[in-house]
Amino acid sequence: MSAQAQMRALLDQLMGTARDGDETRQRVKFTDDRVCKSHLLDCCPHDILAGTRMDLGECTKIHDLALRADYEIASKEKDPFFEMDAMNHLESFIAECDRRTELAKKRLAETQEEISAEVAAKAEKVHELNEDIGKLLAKAEQLGAEGNVDESQKILMEVEKVRAKKKEAEEEYRNSMPASSFQQQKLRVCEVCSAYLGLHDNDRRLADHFGGKLHLGFIQIREKLDQLQKTVAEKQEKRNLDRMRRREERERDDHVGQRSRSRERRRRRSRSTSRERRKSRSKSRERERHRRHRSRSRSHSRGHRRGSRDGSTKHKSSRDRSSREKSREKKEKSSSERRHESTNGKSRSKRSEEREAGEI
Repeated sequence: MSAQAQMRALLDQLMGTARDGDETRQRVKFTDDRVCKSHLLDCCPHDILAGTRMDLGECTKIHDLALRADYEIASKEKDPFFEMDAMNHLESFIAECDRRTELAKKRLAETQEEISAEVAAKAEKVHELNEDIGKLLAKAEQLGAEGNVDESQKILMEVEKVRAKKKEAEEEYRNSMPASSFQQQKLRVCEVCSAYLGLHDNDRRLADHFGGKLHLGFIQIREKLDQLQKTVAEKQEKRNLDRMRRREERERDDHVGQRSRSRERRRRRSRSTSRERRKSRSKSRERERHRRHRSRSRSHSRGHRRGSRDGSTKHKSSRDRSSREKSREKKEKSSSERRHESTNGKSRSKRSEEREAGEI
């Protein structure tokens, strides 16, 4: 990679996809399914094991340092919880490596000569001391490269002690089996990276293996997997607690709402009951007023009829009385007329007699 490409990658890693206003790069977001979530968390096996004998090649998903920077910026505000995807990816990869390790162990068991359990235990002890020597030498080299010379010297002193123990273990192993069998190379499969290790490998070979990129890469992947498993467990527990708390709050709110609704229903029921009572009272009052009004109207009409009957009776009696008086007056008048006529007749007859007498 040229210096310009390295600077560009460094800027992408620091500032993200929007560092220079390139809209084409912003079309793919870090939340896209095409983006490798393990790459965003810096634990993709394709990146870690690149350049080793177990190089996996290019990842099928998108790897972009700018997207990783976008993820780191966005995760400060809201956690997208990509640890679950990365954990599943690493679990499948480690499971495949463990399967290859078991197959290699079975193959060695089939090809190598059968040995007794005691000899196998002694050989296993020699292998363990070889691993300790290789790990210590790799650590000493790393500390020396970092400038910690004193710490590196202390570790080299520990290496000498382990070498002494290894020499004793090899003597025990050599004395427990025939010389012809001892000269054969006894292989062992590395539990970390599934590589083959020899019982008679020298310190340089062990240091190269345990300090090599392949072995350290597998250690990094396994440690990252353990870390992701713990992180996912903690976040899931936290999410479950938050979910339970929200559920309890929702149930409490529902209970309070139900109590308020029941209280409101009781209040409405009491209002409707009081309203019905008022209506029934008003209706009873209305019926009472109507009954009183009807009774008053009946009594009034009864009194009116009685008064009209009394008035008609009085009028009839007065009419009878007036008719009697009129008849009496008529009788008197007729009698007076008759008397008058009788007096007039008498006077006329007397005058006629006098006239006749005068004529005579």
